[in-house]
Amino acid sequence: MEIKVATRQCRDQAGVPRQFHYFLTVDEEKTPRLLFENYGVRIAEDSGDDAAIPAITTSAARIDELMTLLVDHCVGPAGLADVVADWL
Repeated sequence: MEIKVATRQCRDQAGVPRQFHYFLTVDEEKTPRLLFENYGVRIAEDSGDDAAIPAITTSAARIDELMTLLVDHCVGPAGLADVVADWL
């Protein structure tokens, strides 16, 4: 499942406007005794660039923290992996 969280228009280093769409991804994980949600993120750009990292955390509070960081700093698809790696 995917939930659209935000859309932001930002300017890149050359001053060109770019529009990013931020999505929360939710995967259900099942074991014989447990059912839990595993959260990830996806960023799509109007130009067609897209990046996703599924299954980052099972914590709703942590994924909210990450999503806020991505949206507030207008992180695009190209920077998603680096930001998540640093955040972890």
